[in-house]
Parts: sequence; structure tokens; C-alpha cells
Amino acid sequence: MNEPCPRFSPNCATKPTLPAGQGYDYSIKNPIDYNAPVFKSEIPWPQPVASWTAGQPVTVKFQPDGAAHGGGHCQFAISYDNGKTAAIVHKVMKHCFFNGPSDGNAAEVLQYTFNLPADVPASSKAQFIWIWTNAIGNRELYTGIADISIANPGGSTSYTGKSAIYPNHKGYETIPAFGGDYTTGLSLYDNAPNVTISSSGYAAEQPSKYTAEQPPKEKPTTSKSSEPSSSDSTFEYSSVSPSPKAPALPVIHNAAVQPSTSTDSETPSSTAPSAKPTSNQSTSGECEPGTLQCNDDGSGFRICTWGRWSDGFTCAQGTVCKTSDLNSVYCGWP
Repeated sequence: MNEPCPRFSPNCATKPTLPAGQGYDYSIKNPIDYNAPVFKSEIPWPQPVASWTAGQPVTVKFQPDGAAHGGGHCQFAISYDNGKTAAIVHKVMKHCFFNGPSDGNAAEVLQYTFNLPADVPASSKAQFIWIWTNAIGNRELYTGIADISIANPGGSTSYTGKSAIYPNHKGYETIPAFGGDYTTGLSLYDNAPNVTISSSGYAAEQPSKYTAEQPPKEKPTTSKSSEPSSSDSTFEYSSVSPSPKAPALPVIHNAAVQPSTSTDSETPSSTAPSAKPTSNQSTSGECEPGTLQCNDDGSGFRICTWGRWSDGFTCAQGTVCKTSDLNSVYCGWP
């Protein structure tokens, strides 16, 4: 991505002055390391690189000399808390950078224009996020984050859309190479939970396994044990960087899985079906799509995808899987 200009990119035609102590990122076109934060910089440009208006067309452009890896799935999202919480405003599924199926590496499409949703709130310190999962080659994740300002003549204070997800990264599912099947991985996007964002920051529904992987914040203690800084059933998040030690996947919410009906270019839906939590269920054979199940030993949970149980997800160290009365399961303190 080179418009709007990502943080510290040397490739943009116009860009702000670098913040003190920062340098240009000459590896900005490289994929995100599996164990690294999902964005290459958490430090913003000193001023916005673009000024957008809710309800109006916006254009995102890409460099012509990048490897397009046969296309894949692209998400475009808005955030107000430095990328910790991001809501989708546009998607290009299956053939991002191409006009159709391709095994080529030279992009055919280098810009996308779409209407910014009319209820995206105004802010002088918003972030635009691009996320790409490639169709062929090594299983990789590419992202870009740009600092923008948004005007909203209608005065909306919040926006609800699908949560951005980061496949092929630590704490998230890996989407295999498409092998000619461009529906590969679409169910992950279709069944990401809804999230609500506002210019004051994070105002989401319950956290889910699709949000950026985070450790629970702990209170100071003189013993070897730790306590959550919020309630027993949810975690408070403190950084966008994934934890290399204890992945926290506390709640799956609104995650029922159905066969995909996605088109090549689509905007986010406003609702998602509810998942059905259960326990003490067989881990093999057929199951009802969207059903959630804690492991028998409480160490984690699994979700029924297309009638089959997925690989399990492990709770953070010291927590156990529990079933709530909110159509969800979560990892909480014993």
C-alpha cells in the first residue's frame, strides 16, 4: 500500500516528516513475521496523511512492483485505538489485485475505490488498515496502517462492522494455499464477530479469538500467582502486540459458521448469527455448525465448522474454559 501512506514508508509520493528518532521502513513490503506485532510500527505519523469524509468515495493505491502471489483476501478497516480494535469498511475476497483467478505474481489491479460508510465517526487521529492473506506461496500475512483524519457531516459517534482478522499469524488460524479453490478461508471472514468502534477508542462487543492476541493485564502482587485486572470472565487488553508466551483467546461471540456466499468485493454485514456453547460433547464426527465446546479438562475450546470440529484453541496459562449464559465460551480464572 502506498496511498494513504503507511507509517514510515519510503515509497509514498508525499509523506509527513518522520517523528524524532524514527527512520524509513525499507522492508515495508515484506510479510509480517509470525511472532511479531501485526503492524510494523505502533508510532503514528505526526499528522494525518489523508483526509476522508464518511459516506464519500475513498481510494486505496498499491505499488506496482510488489509480488501479488495469485491474489487472495484483502480487508480494509478503520480503527481509533492504534489498531487494537478495527472494523471492516470494505473487503475484496478471492482475487485481490487481480480481475479473476490467476497464478501470476504481477498485479492487474493496483487501486480500489469504495464508499466510506456514512456512520464512521469523525476523528483527526483515525487509522486506516489494510490486511492481505495471499492465495499462493508461503502462508503469509501482509498489513499496512496509515494515519488519517475523518470528517462526518452527519455526526455519527460509532460504527459497527465485522472485526478485522489476521490469518497466518500467531494466535489465528492459518489459511492454506488456495490450490485453485478461491473460497478457501472465507468462512473465517464471514463469521468474524461484529465490533463497534468510536472516536473515543474501543467500544466493542465481547472479545473473540479473531481480535489481536493479547495477554491479560495483571495487578501487582507479592506472590507468584496473578490476578486479572478486570472481572473473572473477561480480560483487559493493554497492547496491540501479540504475546509470545501466553495466547489469550477468551471469548468466541457470534461465530456460527455457514458455507460462504461471499462475492469478490463486498462490504461488511451488520449482523452475525449466534454460536451455541456446549460441553461434554464428542470431539469427533458430525456436529451442529457454530457450536462451541470446552475441552473436557477445561484447557481450551473448539468450534464446529461446516459440521466438523475444528482444531482446539488453548486458553492462556492459569485460565480455564468456561461456558457463560451469553451464548459464548470464554477463558477465565478458576
